[in-house]
Amino acid sequence: MDSEALREAILARLSAVMDPETGADVVRMRLVEDLTVDERGVVRYTFRPSSPLCPIAIPLALSIRQAVAEVEGVARQEITVVGYIRAKELNALLREQC
Repeated sequence: MDSEALREAILARLSAVMDPETGADVVRMRLVEDLTVDERGVVRYTFRPSSPLCPIAIPLALSIRQAVAEVEGVARQEITVVGYIRAKELNALLREQC
C-alpha cells in the first residue's frame, strides 16, 4: 500500500474513534492534526485534546494510538500531544508503550 492509501486507511479507522463527551469522531473534531505517513509505514501525527484540561485526554490518546496500530501497513507511529496541561507526561507515556 502506498503512503497516501495508508494515510486514507488510517483516517477511515480514526473516524470510528469517538470522543465520549461529544459523540463525535476524532477526525471530525480535528483532534488529530498533521498526519503524515512515509514509505516505510511510519505514521506521525499530533493529538490536540479539545481543551487543555480535557478529562479524557489520556484514554482518548490511547484509543487513537490503538486504532492507528490496527491499520495494516503501519510499521510504527510517533504521536505528539500538544495543547494539554499534562502533555509532557502523556507524551512520555505514549513513547513508553510504543
